[in-house]
Amino acid sequence: MTHVWIDASAGIAGDMLLGALLDAGASLDRVQAKVDAVLPGAVRITATEVHRAGLRACKADVTALTTDLPHRSWRDIRGLLAAGSPAAAVFATLAGAEGAVHGIGPDQVHFHEVGALDAIADVVGVCAALDDLGATTVSAGEVSVGSGTVRSAHGLLPVPAPAVAELSRGWRIRSGGTGELATPTGMALLRTLAVSCEDLPSMTVSAVGVGAGSRDTPGRPNVVRVLMGGKKTATQDALLLEANVDDLDPRLWPGVLTGLLDAGADDAWLVPILMKKGRPAHTLSALCAPAAVPAVQARIFRDTSTLGVRTSPRAKTALDRTVVRLDVAGHPVAMKIGLDGGAIVQVTPEFEDVAALARALGIAESEALSRAAHGALSAGMIVGEPVQPDG
Repeated sequence: MTHVWIDASAGIAGDMLLGALLDAGASLDRVQAKVDAVLPGAVRITATEVHRAGLRACKADVTALTTDLPHRSWRDIRGLLAAGSPAAAVFATLAGAEGAVHGIGPDQVHFHEVGALDAIADVVGVCAALDDLGATTVSAGEVSVGSGTVRSAHGLLPVPAPAVAELSRGWRIRSGGTGELATPTGMALLRTLAVSCEDLPSMTVSAVGVGAGSRDTPGRPNVVRVLMGGKKTATQDALLLEANVDDLDPRLWPGVLTGLLDAGADDAWLVPILMKKGRPAHTLSALCAPAAVPAVQARIFRDTSTLGVRTSPRAKTALDRTVVRLDVAGHPVAMKIGLDGGAIVQVTPEFEDVAALARALGIAESEALSRAAHGALSAGMIVGEPVQPDG
């Protein structure tokens, strides 16, 4: 299992991430070939060594070989990309964010800066580079998004730009400096390809890549880093927190469970029980890592009426896992994949994405599930087979 962790503490852009992956060992020739398959004869990718605030880095540049640089709609771009590919999912994520910002449907979005040839090359190139490196999982840390204002095709916008702010939902971000440090394309790549937002995980590092941005800011290296290697996912220590509750308004339970997950629990659930004197009640259970116990236990006391919490040790064995976001009828759907020895054991669509797909297309959720399952099969996500990313 090969894990790639993205350090976006100085910001992120498509060309910066591409440069970092090339620096980590991805083949420029193979990346160029994947881009040529989408944009034949349209762009040339080069990688040069530069310095940013005194640090060596790889600068990836995309040079247009054509004067045909039209604005493109999401429908136009979707026609260029392989259906179900990670690159298509990245643009579907980006189209969804831009559509939300402007109050229109994804198919109505017309890309300006991000629809140019270089942005398409960045997205396809990053996906191809991850494929070439054999990456099976990707995660990333907190993202610096910048501050101030930025000029765009829509005028002067605050930083983070509206699309970046939309793409930041559910992710840890900070200002981190002045100017635009995170671009919509960079954030869409990170949000589509990264399984989780986490600090540097325990891993045996096999390669490090450093990708440079265009500006050289004194005292602040303008770079994206990637660390690649084996990530241990063996049996883990866990603790089970339990409490019996017989006097809580049942309408509060969904919020209690959500709150425990937000507090750091790996899982949380309820089991109906019968207590002394025949009183109906529930056992509230939360499974979490030792480090999360204080926060989860405090949340139980805050959100329920219990006077005590039982704690017992558990050993948790989890499959290696990754998330691949597919383009299903122009909408991103995350597929949660369980892996054992690199082979697929389970493939499950994220139901919130399925529900969103059903609402967007005006179809039943059962039909949306079927479409997602068909998309997974078409993309080669078959039980017993290895993950086959396709840039």
